[in-house]
Amino acid sequence: MSIRLLAFAASTRKASVNRRLIERLAHHARQEGAEVSLLDLNDFPMPLYDGDSEEANGRPASADRLQEMLASHQGLLLATPEYNGFFSPLLKNTFDWLSRPAADGQSGMDALRGMPVGIVSASPGAMGGMRALPFVRLYLNNLGMLVAPQQIAVSRAASAFHEDGSLDDEGQDHALAAVARQVIELARLRHG
Repeated sequence: MSIRLLAFAASTRKASVNRRLIERLAHHARQEGAEVSLLDLNDFPMPLYDGDSEEANGRPASADRLQEMLASHQGLLLATPEYNGFFSPLLKNTFDWLSRPAADGQSGMDALRGMPVGIVSASPGAMGGMRALPFVRLYLNNLGMLVAPQQIAVSRAASAFHEDGSLDDEGQDHALAAVARQVIELARLRHG
C-alpha cells in the first residue's frame, strides 16, 4: 500500500527556510516510497479565526478544500518557523479553522484525529526553532493527532542548505529522513 502524505510549511514567506526544509522532508518521504502532496498555504487563505464571522459566514471555502485534501492523505509533514519562542500564528489559525465543523455539519476534528504527523522547524537563529516544537507537539496532540517521536530543528538555516536542497549537516539530514520514516510507519500501522 502506497502511503500518501500531505506536506506544508506554516510560513508564507517566499524565501522561507521552513519551505526549504519541508521540501527536503518531502524528498526523504518520497525516497521511502510515499506519495507526497506539497502545498503552499498561500493557496489556502483564511481570515483570522473569529467565532462571530464563522456563525455569520461559515467556514472559509479554503478551509474546506484543505480539509478535503488532508482527509485524502494518511499522514502530514509540517514545518513551522519559531515566533518569539512559539510556533507561527499561521499554523494555529490554519488548524483552528480545520478543527471547526464543515457546512454539512461534519466535525472538523474527524480528519485530524489519529492523523500521523511529523514536525520540523528551521530558524536563522542558534536554536533552530527548537523552542517552538514542544508547543506544536502539544497543540497537535490536543487535536488528536499522532505526532512522530523524532523531530528536528535546523539552526542557522539561512546557510544550512546546499543548492540541491540537502542539508549541510549530514547528521541533520539523516534525522530529517528519520522523521519521514516514522510518519510513514505510523500511517502504515494505522491504515494496515
